[in-house]
Amino acid sequence: MTKPISDKAEVTIEYPDKVYMGSFERSSRFEAHLDGNGIALTLERPGAEDVRKSVHLHLHFGLFADILRDLAATVASVPKDDVLHREQLTEAVAALHKALQAG
Repeated sequence: MTKPISDKAEVTIEYPDKVYMGSFERSSRFEAHLDGNGIALTLERPGAEDVRKSVHLHLHFGLFADILRDLAATVASVPKDDVLHREQLTEAVAALHKALQAG
């Protein structure tokens, strides 16, 4: 089930001969879930055929764990006075940790 995007996502896909760029804002939706091999993420922008777009991403658990470690190593780049985003991240990580422990 998709949910509204509460903030913004920007996506760039580069090929040797072309670049695709797009953004997904509050009028867009997302779905994220775990499956037997990793995480699946879908970003969708609804609308007419000329504006509608979607991105589907699947990351295996090992790569996702590496990404989480790299994010943890760079958390100092989030300003300490950016309380809102720090709290959002803290709550989300705590929810993931709790769900994994309950497992």
